Amino acid sequence: MLKIGVLGAGHLGKIHLRLLQQSDKYELVGFYDPNQENAEKVSKEFGYKHFTTIATLIHAVDVIDIVTPTLSHYKCAKVAIKSGKHVFIEKPISNTVEEAEEIITLAKEFNVKGQVGHVERFNPAFIATKNMIENPMFIEAHRLAEFNPRGTDVPVVLDLMIHDIDAILSVVKSKVKNISASGVSVISDTPDIANARIEFENGCVANLTASRISMKNMRKSRFFQKDAYISVDFLEKKCEVVKMKDAPEVPGDFDMILQNAEGIKKQIYFSNPDVEPNNAILDELESFADAIINESEPVVTLEQATEALRVAYQIIDCFKK
Repeated sequence: MLKIGVLGAGHLGKIHLRLLQQSDKYELVGFYDPNQENAEKVSKEFGYKHFTTIATLIHAVDVIDIVTPTLSHYKCAKVAIKSGKHVFIEKPISNTVEEAEEIITLAKEFNVKGQVGHVERFNPAFIATKNMIENPMFIEAHRLAEFNPRGTDVPVVLDLMIHDIDAILSVVKSKVKNISASGVSVISDTPDIANARIEFENGCVANLTASRISMKNMRKSRFFQKDAYISVDFLEKKCEVVKMKDAPEVPGDFDMILQNAEGIKKQIYFSNPDVEPNNAILDELESFADAIINESEPVVTLEQATEALRVAYQIIDCFKK
C-alpha cells in the first residue's frame, strides 16, 4: 500500500480523505490544512491525523494528494515533487499554463508521477462509450449548474467547462486550429455563462456551453461521427448510441429504415450500452496508485491537463477581445 497524505480539508478534501481511508491501495497517513480551526474539527470528527506543517506530512508519505484552492496548486506540487513524492492534483492542474509546464519539468527531473483530477474521464457513462467514439466530426457539450458561491472565484471556463475541454481533447486525435468564444458576467466578477467553438485541424468542430446560474443542472455531451451518434449524460450516468448500417435487402417489420435523396437506404440501430456503477473519485485515485506501482502512464497525465488548461485560457482570452 502506498502511503498518502492530503493537502486541504475543505469540501472536496474531506471526500478524498474518506475515500482514501476506504481504499485497499493506499494507507492514509494524514492531512494538512492551513486553517487550524477547520483542521482540528476534521481531525476530531473523523479521526484523521492532522499534521501541523506541509513539510512533516510530505516527509511521512509516498504520494501527496493536492486538494487546495487552485492558486496554491503549483506551490504545493513544487514542494512535494522536489521531495521526490508522486502528486495527484485536483483540476485544474494550476493557476497558469506556465506553472503547469514547470510542474511537468519538475516531475521529469525528480522522476515522479503526476495525475490530475479530471474526474469525468472516470464517469461510467463516458467509460461505456469511449471506445465507440471514433473520429467525431461535430461535438456539442452542455454543462449547466445551479448557482453555488463556491467556485465563483474563477471564470466558469476553469470551474465547469474545463471538464468538457479535457474529455473532448481525449477523444479528438487532432490539434486545435482555432477558438472563438464569448462570455457574460451576471453575478460574479468573472463570466458566469460561456460559449466556445473549438475547431480542430482534422475538421472536427466542438461547441461548448457552460453556465453556473442555470435553473437546473445538466452535463450532456453529444458526439457525431460517420454513421453514428453517441450521447453521454455525465449527470444521470446514461448513454445512448445510434448507429447506421446499410439496410438489408428485405427489412423486418420493425426495422427502422432511412432513405436519402440518392436512394441509399440505411438501417438505424439504437443501443444503450451497460453503464457499470462506480465511484469516479475513488477510481481516479486508485488508477493513480496502479500507474505508480506498475510504472505505467496515468489516465490523465500532467501534459493532458496542461493542454486542457491552455485551451481554457485561449477561450478566456477571447472574452477580453
